[in-house]
Amino acid sequence: MRSVPTHIDEDHLAEVIGREWGLTGRLEYRPVGAGAYHWDLCARSGLRHFVTCDDLDTKPWLGPDRETVMAGLSGVYRTACEIERSGASFVIAPLVAHSGDPVVRLDARTTVAVFPFVSGTSGRWGDPVGASVRRRVVRLLAELHRTASPSFEAPSDDFELPGRAELENALGQLDVRWDHGPLAEPARRELAPAALRVRAWLDDLHRLGSKVRTGSDERVLTHGEPHPENLVWTADGPVLVDWDRVAMARPERDLWMLDDGTGSCSQLYVRLTGRAPDPTAMRAYRLLWALTDLAAFTSELRRPHAENADATKALNGIRLLLGGREPAPYG
Repeated sequence: MRSVPTHIDEDHLAEVIGREWGLTGRLEYRPVGAGAYHWDLCARSGLRHFVTCDDLDTKPWLGPDRETVMAGLSGVYRTACEIERSGASFVIAPLVAHSGDPVVRLDARTTVAVFPFVSGTSGRWGDPVGASVRRRVVRLLAELHRTASPSFEAPSDDFELPGRAELENALGQLDVRWDHGPLAEPARRELAPAALRVRAWLDDLHRLGSKVRTGSDERVLTHGEPHPENLVWTADGPVLVDWDRVAMARPERDLWMLDDGTGSCSQLYVRLTGRAPDPTAMRAYRLLWALTDLAAFTSELRRPHAENADATKALNGIRLLLGGREPAPYG
């Protein structure tokens, strides 16, 4: 998240990190990512760590309430730890706390996880990349998809739209003023003339989802968000961070992000795994991503909010999506 969270006390955060992980040092807020808050922790030992605070109210794909989301977050983080222990060097998993869990509660709404700091560079969403980069990422994903199913229960992707009920509720309230914050009414004015188009997209998603569900039942372990901002390019090659959407699913859940329309990434994936990605499933997951973003941005601006960098990003995201900008993580 770009804006410094006002509901998190850094002194309390430091105290919890010291108690649960035995780490003390200086915390420096990092305005990166989306859906979570991040800090660099420069420990007194000289080691650096990366601290993540997740908001239990903004992860509908893990459950409908805070307790269910907390249990789901613990499960996906444990899954990442297990994959890393299996020898997958491309996984950056959280450190296990003294409690034995990789994530602990900071307060009723917020959790804390601590990760090793990774030296390297990450990309930016939408920046064009060369064919060699795409091939490198496809090879990484093929390795992940060949990973054995973890003993910890990773959630199963059911191709449902997180936050769909809230989005449909918003579409049903476009004829009244939205007073949830300074950018709520601008968001309503963007959505109002596009309501029929959004409902058509929802219908398309239902149609495509039916085809995906009745297609191949072969599921693999997927990351869910292998876009450039979640890839860190180190001296030893790319590694994947941010494992809160890991799930057993069709491989197209990851692969659509690399599809440039030439078929070259799919051809490489076939050579590596013996399985050909389904174009319909690729299209379906791209639409699911777009509508997931639209639902999340709309929900954010229909909650109490300030006019800050995160709210502005949500409004701009709504405008881009309604303007027909298809998600294209690698350009």
